[in-house]
Amino acid sequence: CLPSCLLSVAGTKKTACPGLGLFYTLLSAFLFSVASLFLKKIEDVHSVEVSAFRCIFQMAFVLPGLIYYKTGFLGPKGKRIFLFFRGLLGSSAMILLYYAFQVMPLADATVITFSSPVFTSLLAWIFLKEKYSVWDLLFTLFTITGVILIARPPFLFGSNVSGIEGSYSDHLKGTIAAIASTVSAASTIVILRKVGKSVHYFLSIWYYAVIGLIGCVIALFVMNEWRLPYCGKDRVFLILIGILGLGGQIFLTKALQIEKAGPVAIMRTMDVVFAFILQILFLNHLPTWWTVGGALCVVASSSGTAIRKWRQSSKKAEQNEI
Repeated sequence: CLPSCLLSVAGTKKTACPGLGLFYTLLSAFLFSVASLFLKKIEDVHSVEVSAFRCIFQMAFVLPGLIYYKTGFLGPKGKRIFLFFRGLLGSSAMILLYYAFQVMPLADATVITFSSPVFTSLLAWIFLKEKYSVWDLLFTLFTITGVILIARPPFLFGSNVSGIEGSYSDHLKGTIAAIASTVSAASTIVILRKVGKSVHYFLSIWYYAVIGLIGCVIALFVMNEWRLPYCGKDRVFLILIGILGLGGQIFLTKALQIEKAGPVAIMRTMDVVFAFILQILFLNHLPTWWTVGGALCVVASSSGTAIRKWRQSSKKAEQNEI
């Protein structure tokens, strides 16, 4: 007798197992968090160089897929400009995020990145003319409040800012980089919505990896930062970051294929939980109450945004069925 999660009735395709998509999301969050931890552990490699190695791993993974699906390397003529900007903004988001991870606490940078759904709603309203309600405005204000609690600007919190790594100037640079990364990631999602399903997913990642690698190599030569990792430990961390980042992306993609976007977006907030746990266990850095408060604001607003979008899409699906 086959398990119920493997059966299909009357030829209809069911989800492989109840909750499998959410489990993939949880696994993806864990892999991304561990990759971020390894990034913090690297001592003598610039964040741009780490990004370049990540792009090389992406290219090595995607190339066989492009050949197998015969998608070509440039994509449809009318979509190439969108793919270019998707690659430019997506790779910029990765580079900025890696920089933020290196100069500020892991939990702080992770929390800021979770304001992405709020910025996505705002940009979709501006560029795609999607509806932007009072609730969306409220979630945006909540997110801004959370980011302020994490950044703790001196003109609001005084000159003695506690719970940061290194100097406050580095903390501020990391905060700005994390916000810029989040806006870039949100812009990428808006572009992908614009492109729709007319371009294969592998081709989208290919642009991301190629443009990212070219940008990283140019930046490294300009900054004169290109060098092999000093010790074997850093080299192992670089390989693991590439593997874990790729694994996280694969599991997240599989989750979105078999589960609705709303529950996946909510489960992805486990990234924040993992970041707090890993920071305490392996980096010996206790988060401040300001960070916890900021995390609650950002997670609440991003979850609220995801739930609203999920309900709206569900209502539209029901109306289309009637």
